[in-house]
Amino acid sequence: MTIQLSKGQRIDLTKTNPGLIKGLIGLGWDTNKYTGGADFDLDASAFLVEGNDKCVNDEDFVFYNNLEHPSGSVIHTGDNRTGEGEGDDEQIIVDFSKIPAHVEKIGITVTIHDAESRSQNFGQVSNAFVRLVNESTNEELLRFDLGEDFSIETAVVVCELYRQGSDWKFNAIGSGFSGGLASLCRNYGLQV
Repeated sequence: MTIQLSKGQRIDLTKTNPGLIKGLIGLGWDTNKYTGGADFDLDASAFLVEGNDKCVNDEDFVFYNNLEHPSGSVIHTGDNRTGEGEGDDEQIIVDFSKIPAHVEKIGITVTIHDAESRSQNFGQVSNAFVRLVNESTNEELLRFDLGEDFSIETAVVVCELYRQGSDWKFNAIGSGFSGGLASLCRNYGLQV
């Protein structure tokens, strides 16, 4: 049974689901009708960070140009440039058994590619969600619908997976940023 989360809510992942080794994080969205003239290209990314919320190096940033962390713990399944169709628009697979010891948190984000030059923002995006599925059973464990709280933002920290002792938890964030992917990278300690 899927647990529906609200913004700011936290939930145990591995303690309450002891068989959970690989989680599939599905992200989806729709775009509102608008007259911008350019297609929307939303991109999911994962930032693997230490306790100080910073990436150690560029390899700790998994996105459309770096689809797999060297440890094999986080894999981006590929860039969907149109967002067409039902269900997940992009997916990230997390193998909890392979996450390096220095990683305390994984920030899952979505950005709008070339948002500034295309005059696009998350105020033009609707029905955005993140869900976590146990990959071995295909059971959807949780879902967080982001709502319509955005206006000028061009990037969103959707959720975080974080370590507490030997267990992993999920935090429904839904926090918007201006400045797109570059702003997020700087936030997580990467040079742009």
